[in-house]
Amino acid sequence: MSLLRYPPRQILGVSRRKFIQYGALAVGSGLVAACASNQSSTSTAESPVAEAPADSGSPAASGELTKVTYGTNWYAQAEHGGFYQAVATGIYEDYGLDVTIQMGGPQVNGTQLLMGGAVDFFMGYTSDAIKAIEENIPKVTVAAIFQKDPQILIAHPNTGADSIEDLKGRPIFISAAANTTYWPFLKAKYGFTDDQKRTYNFNPGPFLADKNSVQQGYLSSEPLSIRKEGGFEPVVFLLADHGYDPYSTTIECKRELVEQNPDLVQRFVEASIKGWYSYLEGDPAPANELIKRDNPEMTDEQIAYGIEKMKEYGIVISGEAETDGIGAMTDERWRSFFETMAEEGVFQPDTDYTQAYTLEFVNKGAETYRA
Repeated sequence: MSLLRYPPRQILGVSRRKFIQYGALAVGSGLVAACASNQSSTSTAESPVAEAPADSGSPAASGELTKVTYGTNWYAQAEHGGFYQAVATGIYEDYGLDVTIQMGGPQVNGTQLLMGGAVDFFMGYTSDAIKAIEENIPKVTVAAIFQKDPQILIAHPNTGADSIEDLKGRPIFISAAANTTYWPFLKAKYGFTDDQKRTYNFNPGPFLADKNSVQQGYLSSEPLSIRKEGGFEPVVFLLADHGYDPYSTTIECKRELVEQNPDLVQRFVEASIKGWYSYLEGDPAPANELIKRDNPEMTDEQIAYGIEKMKEYGIVISGEAETDGIGAMTDERWRSFFETMAEEGVFQPDTDYTQAYTLEFVNKGAETYRA
């Protein structure tokens, strides 16, 4: 079973150390079984695929809501805001869905939860989706909420680190999981070398102590932490703006669900997308209250910073999403990422990466989702 690989990160104001998107630890099969037995994932007990209404925008004909569970990849935060907004404002109910958001954590393996039936949909990412195909795991990505992966490198100001090329030769604190995600890309495109690598231990101390050093981070977290702990504004390089182009914060589900109940998948995807428009373009307060309820250590300051950075850098709305709508994906983006990483040995070159995703449920047009 494929492990989710999320490079470590920390969330400001949270005593527990967080993992960035590529280093979550595996959850045991016993937990998967327990979750599957204790939690009904749909409203139909006889089958994991609930009966869906003919109209994708209306509740079930019986008037009962279809129970759906969406698993996130970490503790509740602004980066999950659109999903919480769809719950808080009744958008999911408008689509005939009774959605439970199952908060993730450091010992959550989404692939195991998904394939074990403990969740119906999970918050995934491109690299793991392709790895799943290589391991014959029948899951598929149906939408990509983040057009840009929030992975960043952070440098000290006034040290000549004016471009990402200037980081070549400097010590860089990275997670072990980076070796199978962005590090091969940096080596291939910018000539970074393995002797630059230093172990990132989730503590900014070593980075703060060495002005020539660089540290990995997450756009909506570490820069604020560095500002508060180091007393300076760090130089931030969003890797997505420098050619690293995987999708992130995706919606994935079993291939079985796509084949047997595409209407349910369509309703969940469309309602989630509308939740994201509401969160970013409307009043995010309803979602934020649920986020803080699920994660009491999350602060208003951190939430506000996360929303600000998602908007500033176009994490959710940029590229194809500007016209095709939030959640947009293209064949070209998947091909580009696969070919880049396959050349560096991350993926097997003969992998049929097209089995990792479908465009069936997205790209309906931004105004369609805003309506």
